[in-house]
Amino acid sequence: MIISSLFFSVHQFCETMVPVAIGLIVGRAIDTGDGGAMILSLLGLVGLFVVLSYAYRFGARIIVVAIEREAHMMRVEVAARVLHPRGVRTDLVSGELLTVSTSDAEKTSWILDVIARTVAAVTATVVSAVALLIIDIPLGLAVLVGTPVIMYLLQKAAPLLTRRASDQQAKVARVSGMATDLVSGVRPLRGIGAEHAASDRFLVSSRTALNATMNMAKANSVYLGFSTTISALLSVGIAGAAGLFALQGRISVGELITVVGLSQFVIEPLTTMSRLPGVAAVVRGSADRLALVLGADHVLAEGGSVSPTATDVVATGITYRSLDGLDLSAAPGELLGVAALRAQDGEALAAVLSGQVGADDYLGSITIGGLAIGELGLPEVRRTVLVEPHNTDLFAGTVRSNVIAGRERTDRELDRILSASAATDVVAMHESGLDHAVTDRGASMSGGQRQRVALARALAVSAPVLVLHDPTTAVDAVTEHAIAAGIRELRHSDELGQTTVLITTSPALLAVAHRVLLIDNGHVVAEGTHHDLATGNARYKETVLR
Repeated sequence: MIISSLFFSVHQFCETMVPVAIGLIVGRAIDTGDGGAMILSLLGLVGLFVVLSYAYRFGARIIVVAIEREAHMMRVEVAARVLHPRGVRTDLVSGELLTVSTSDAEKTSWILDVIARTVAAVTATVVSAVALLIIDIPLGLAVLVGTPVIMYLLQKAAPLLTRRASDQQAKVARVSGMATDLVSGVRPLRGIGAEHAASDRFLVSSRTALNATMNMAKANSVYLGFSTTISALLSVGIAGAAGLFALQGRISVGELITVVGLSQFVIEPLTTMSRLPGVAAVVRGSADRLALVLGADHVLAEGGSVSPTATDVVATGITYRSLDGLDLSAAPGELLGVAALRAQDGEALAAVLSGQVGADDYLGSITIGGLAIGELGLPEVRRTVLVEPHNTDLFAGTVRSNVIAGRERTDRELDRILSASAATDVVAMHESGLDHAVTDRGASMSGGQRQRVALARALAVSAPVLVLHDPTTAVDAVTEHAIAAGIRELRHSDELGQTTVLITTSPALLAVAHRVLLIDNGHVVAEGTHHDLATGNARYKETVLR
């Protein structure tokens, strides 16, 4: 930024010297008829143009590179903050975070260009004023006094522009977030016939963002019109005064030409300075949004460094969202089924077991291997417990890359995993098998295929504690039975001691569980095997065996 500012300042200095040089040529070569002076003057003018041309070229190249590098570093910094294992506490949805890490990061980097151009514009204005002072003191004072007055008046409008820019950017980001959610959820929306309602909501939000953008554009237009007008009036005033002084004999013809040239040229730096507060307002709005993310607290505490030695999970007195004093325990090697009569209880339980919820956001305690989560290091919690949510995403790549997720697995291990998740037919139906291409979010697959590949990915991790939340809602009954048997065979047929928690109302999955808990109104209301609850609990039978 500093080097670019120097190059831009040299460019503006040379630009200012052009009318000065032309005035000198007229006064010392043309008026006197001195051919030698004319040749030297023209050579000097050529050199002046060469310097100003290359100064601008180098300055622009350096500042563009600096802007792109700064935008890249900020994008990486925001992405790292958003994707930090400890999470980030913010009210922004995923689409808004995407806008912050892309558009706002880019706009914030514009401050480098704003500063460099401000330095250049100030240089041009000061040099013009000094040149005019040398020719005639009142003309120079007009620039020296008029420029600060103009900038003071324009600066008064900057807070208004900043507020409108921030409001406009926030509304556009919300619309971008809504658009992201709509695109990712278009199939479920069509399934329940809600695409028109969602479209109407998006239309309302889009119109709100459009109105905010139009208001911002109007404010900028008024601002630029006012700034351009007063800059032009100052220039015209200087040129008019110079003409009067030339008629009075106070300045020569050459000096008149210099003053007229400077009065025309000075419009450029004045216009630049008048536009910079508007650009700075946009930059400030984006910078505030970046600071909102970068300055947000982490959701999870740093944690300790102890590693669990067992795989038993105990939740005591958990109060979170719809959960109300929930007590739950799963012994090492146990396949535990959890049937929630209310869907929100199952979602809340999966969230709190995932380790993604801060300790201050729920009441009660969760221990793994007898150790509280707070005593465990965050990497150990992630290594020990894997919660596969109900809504999962696949990544662009292949079936293989989605299943192994960067881990090395032999073909024999993959065969067992694919069999347990009933995903063998997903592989078999394509000629390329495991190397079949998968598009972003698995859009090229059906819902059932995506669900089975995601389940295979979860099983491939071989986590000591695996929590599955409704993993079979998109498959048929036959496939569901195959998956239930596969999970039990893969994770509980030997002495690995792996613990599995199935949060589901699927009878096929609950039937293979060693023990089933029934949750209602946020706490456990019944416990037993699937058979016992199905025959002895009317609520369980009504919900599970529907």
